[in-house]
Parts: sequence; structure tokens; C-alpha cells
Amino acid sequence: MKLKSKGMSKRVLVFAHDIGWVPITILAAYWLRLNLGLIPKAMRPGIVELVSVAIVVNAISFWIFGCYRGIWRFASIPDLLRLFKAILVGTIATTVMCFMIGRLQTIPRSVLVLYPLLLIGILSAARVAYRAFKDHSFKLDFENKTRALLVGAGRAGEMLVRDLERHAEFVPVAFVDDDPHKQGQEVRGVRVRGGVNDIPRLLEEFTIETVLITMPSASRKVLDRVVQMCAERGVKCRTLPSLVELVDGRIEVSRLRPVTVEDLLGRDPVELDQKSVVSFLSGKRVLVTGGGGSIGSELCRQIGKHEPGLLTVLDNCEYNLYRIDQDISAGCPGLVFNSVLGDVRDTRFMNAVFEKYKPQVVFHAAAYKHVPMVEDNIIEGIRNNVFGTQVVADAAKRHEAETFVLISTDKTVNPTNVMGTTKRVAELYCQALNKSCSTHFITTRFGNVLASAGSVVPLFERQIAAGGPVTVTHPEITRYFMTIREAASLILQAGAIGKGGEIFVLDMGEPVCIADLAEKLIQLSGFQPGRDIEIAYIGLRPGEKLHEELFYAQEELRHTVHPKLMLASCRMMASAHIHDELKDLNGAVIANNQDEALRSLKALVPEFLPSMSPEERKQRRNRPQLQVVK
Repeated sequence: MKLKSKGMSKRVLVFAHDIGWVPITILAAYWLRLNLGLIPKAMRPGIVELVSVAIVVNAISFWIFGCYRGIWRFASIPDLLRLFKAILVGTIATTVMCFMIGRLQTIPRSVLVLYPLLLIGILSAARVAYRAFKDHSFKLDFENKTRALLVGAGRAGEMLVRDLERHAEFVPVAFVDDDPHKQGQEVRGVRVRGGVNDIPRLLEEFTIETVLITMPSASRKVLDRVVQMCAERGVKCRTLPSLVELVDGRIEVSRLRPVTVEDLLGRDPVELDQKSVVSFLSGKRVLVTGGGGSIGSELCRQIGKHEPGLLTVLDNCEYNLYRIDQDISAGCPGLVFNSVLGDVRDTRFMNAVFEKYKPQVVFHAAAYKHVPMVEDNIIEGIRNNVFGTQVVADAAKRHEAETFVLISTDKTVNPTNVMGTTKRVAELYCQALNKSCSTHFITTRFGNVLASAGSVVPLFERQIAAGGPVTVTHPEITRYFMTIREAASLILQAGAIGKGGEIFVLDMGEPVCIADLAEKLIQLSGFQPGRDIEIAYIGLRPGEKLHEELFYAQEELRHTVHPKLMLASCRMMASAHIHDELKDLNGAVIANNQDEALRSLKALVPEFLPSMSPEERKQRRNRPQLQVVK
């Protein structure tokens, strides 16, 4: 109530200010009409008549036209237009009423033209002057406000400065922009004082506390340069979301966020063939196994936007399933979907799921993917990655699903670890099934996904938060990376264009040096590598390669209709042979015999070159366990 009464009292004050200027401008109009001379007594009755009528009429007109809905602090063109209309209508009404009262015999016609012009000029000037004063005082009042340098003096920069005028968090001190035509110009009173290379000088000259990157389309190279210059001087960076994230186009202070590793390592947005993806998913019954994981959950979000007839999300982790259930409910309110808790290795359970929900499209993302963890748990890795895939694929064949998409990995190529080998066996099995049924079995193979569960980025972030050191296995180790959104989009595209039996290799771009990635993350956190946070090299872990491969040397890569999807022409295995070998592998799993299981894997995947000898594995299995002291 206090706020409401305060706002009303301000409106009354502004209203009184405007009405007070009505008689003053009328007297000024008479004075100008008489060439700055004294007003004769004969004209004074007309002045009283005009002032009396004009005050009443303009008061009504001001209120009707809503001249007091706007706030003077943010006076704008629409506010001034409303004021102009109110005065124009008020003048016309005043003239008509005065004509009806005294036929305008004592009121000069020129006064009726001069006074509204004066009134418009004075009331508009008062509003503009007040806003200019407040804006000027806002820019000079640096206390408790963050001094900001803005990178990019384009439309997004102008819109952000406009929004900054309404917030007290940042004070825009200067712009930088590499466009020479903009340098030296001003954007809403903020000077463009140089290009990106001038940032170090400006940071010191203007005591900048934060840098705001106002270029949604900024390249990775530009972002990298800005972040590095800021990190070297201990200045934080924030950025507007990318064009992909700015779907609604709104540029606001609230949308500024810290620069992330995805910004620095991400690529151009993936452009999907929307027509084929919509045709592939719209109205279909879709099943996603591992739907609570990093890739699985993003698949579910994107599938939900393509209006499937039914989405079934399956995961064996209750918490992950709960999270994606909440995300889908909030993000796709009209979607019909089910959340199913269960294990893909359970044949009866999976057959029941297929019987109940009758999926037409299956995305199989359920897998163990952490290389060192699977090296230490070989039997479970085989049971989940090989036989879990077999159970789901067999159910898809038995229940005549239209399409089955296997989510694979670059670690299947010349594997040196159990995880990559088990996924390669899964690829071989799906290709063999494709020959014997109507279901189209498609495989998608790609590298690491930024910020996915168990990936290196969250690990580095935790180590940085703890003060370091950041542990890197080898100074020269490299990995392929893509964002979760990009990976999921390309998986959908592969499913849409695949005919069955293909292995699609996703374009991963250039490999990233993990040591460089660690340095970037340290810089993004506001620290200096080697000075604030150390990088420690701990040696390659069991099963790790120095450099990953996306395809075999003998595989002939072919282009597809999508520029970021390629086809690998890889070795295939006869269905009868793979079934025989899988029986042997299953026997070893049931017997919990790791050595025999490894021999079976080697028979299925001759390219498998284990990084550890049988003796080293035995020593690793027999290493002493930690004892709990009570």
C-alpha cells in the first residue's frame, strides 16, 4: 500500500507540474504576440477566459491520453507522442469552447497556435532533461556498481546498454569493436574506444572489473582471445547466449552468463533437415533406453519437440529418470510420455516394455562408458554393453520396430580397452541383425561429449573448485569433443536418413589437446594456469589411448546428404558366427571368468589390443583393498 500511495503521489506531482505550465505558456504566447511588450487591459478578460478553459480541458486530456502511465526516468518517444496528442486535442477542444463562450473576440488567433507549441516544447524538454540527468548521474555513480567493458557495438550491444540503464549492477564504461567505422562513435552515450586488441589497455585505463561480450554470433577464436586477455589480468568475463540459445531474440542483463568451455570449443550450430526428422518422429511411438543419461536425456528433450505420438523413457537409475521426467513435463507440457524404471539386461522386462508400449523407433543409449571403470569391472561391462544391447535389439526385431539406433563411440576403432571393444561387439551384432529382419538397425559413432556425466570437464571443474591441481594423464593427449545438443541432433538426423546397416560417423572437427582444455577451464574460473592452479600429469590410465580414432584405416568414408554425417564401410560378421562367439562370451560371463571373457572379446574383435597384459590385469585384480578401521 505504501508503494502504491508513493507512486500515486508522484503522478499527482507530475500532473500538477504539467497543469502549472498551461497558464505560463499562455502568458508567454501573449507576450510573444505583442513583441515582448506589456499586455493591454482590453486583452486581460480574454486571458482569464483562455486560462480557465485551457486548465480544465488540458487536465482532462492529459489524463485520458495516459500521459502519467510512463515513468519520467524512462521517458521515451511513445511517451512524448502521447503528450503531443493530448496537447493537440486539448488545444482544439479549448478553441471550440472559447469560441462558444465569447466568439474568440478577445483572444488573438496567434495565441492559440503559440501556446500549444510552447507547452509541447517545455513539457517534452522537462521529461528529456530529467531522463538525461538521471542517466548521467547513473553513469557517474560508480559506488557499489561493476565497471564494465562491452565487446561488440552492434545491435545486441545497443540493446544491452539500454537494459543496463534500468539496472544498477553494471556501469557501461566503454565499447570495443573491430569495425573501424564504429570506433570513435557512441552507442547510447558509451564511446567505442578501440578494437579487441585494445582490451588490455582499456582494462587498466578505466579500471574495468568485468567484460561483457555482446556478440551472440562471436566466433570461438574471438571468444578465446577475449577470455585469455581477461584471465591474464584477473578480470571476469560474461557473455550473451549464442544465437541458438537466443530463440526469442531478447537481449537483457538477466541473460548474461559466464563464458563456458562449450563456448570456446563449440562449433557452428547444426542445421538439421527438419522435414526428414519431423517425418521420422512425428506421431511415432519412441523408446529411449538410458534416457536419464547425458545423451539420452538430451535426445528425449529434442524428440519431445518433434511431437512423437508417445515417448517412453527407460533408465535403471531412479534419480536420473526423475530428473528427465521433470524436464520433459516442464519443457514439453503437451507430450504424452512414460518414465520406466528398469534394466535393459532383463529379457522378460524388455519384452514386456515392447509389448506394452510398442515402440516404432528405438534409441539405445544405455551403456557403461567410463573406460577405467569398465577396465576394473570387465564382466559387468560386457553384461551391460554387449548383452544389454542384444536384449534390446532382439526385442526390437521380435516386436517389429521400424528403426533401431545404436549410440556408439569412437573408442570402438582399434580398441585398447574393454569398453570400446564391447561397443564394437554391439555394432557388429546390430549390423548382423539388420540382414535378417525388417527393422532398420543404424549405428552412430562419435567422440567425447562436453560436460557429460563422467567426462573430463566436470572433473576439472571440481578440481579447480578445490584449489587444484588439475590432473591430466599426458601432455600430448587429445580427444574429439562436441556439445550434447549437437550430438543428439546428429543422432536424430542419422536415424532419419539411415536405411539400415550403416555406421554413421559424426564430424567431430579437430581433436582438442586436453592440456589446453585444462588451461582454458582454469582461465574461465578466473585463475592463471601454473600460478594459481597447477596442472599435474599423472600418466595414461589402463585402456587409454594417446589419440582416439573415428574410423579404421581400411574403412572408406563416404559423404551423406548431411555435411556433418559420414558413412563408414566397415568389416561385418556373419550372423551365425557372431551368435556362436556370443555364446562363448556369455558362458565366460556367467562363470565370472575374466580371462576367458577377454579371449572371447578378442575372437569377436581381432583389432582389440589390450593395454594391459594378463599378468598386469591379474595383479590389478589382486591389489590390496582398503580396510575400514572401526
